[in-house]
Amino acid sequence: MWDILTYLVLIVLIAGALIAAALVARSTMNGSSPLDGFFGPKPDRRLDVVEHAAVDGRRRLILVRRDNVEHLIMTGGPVDVVIETGIAQRASARPEPVEPQAVFSRSPRTFGTASGAEK
Repeated sequence: MWDILTYLVLIVLIAGALIAAALVARSTMNGSSPLDGFFGPKPDRRLDVVEHAAVDGRRRLILVRRDNVEHLIMTGGPVDVVIETGIAQRASARPEPVEPQAVFSRSPRTFGTASGAEK
């Protein structure tokens, strides 16, 4: 009456139901909803590529930031190398402009006076 294909489909359905029940139980024990993985907030990004530059045709320098600490890595050679680690993140990317200061000072001239007529 029942052939092997029917038994196989029944076993797959039972296994799928058991896996779904285990996932629901696991997420309930963690205090979250089973749908949080799909609709919940995304976690903060911890890893970012800050900058990269080509050294030559094969090798690249990559500045990677993880948890606000930067690491300089060279890839593409026979072995990938960590050049520097634990680089503190810069406060700002561009330095603040500095006000120009006069090298020497002189009294200001008024309109219509020559440079030697100030005496």
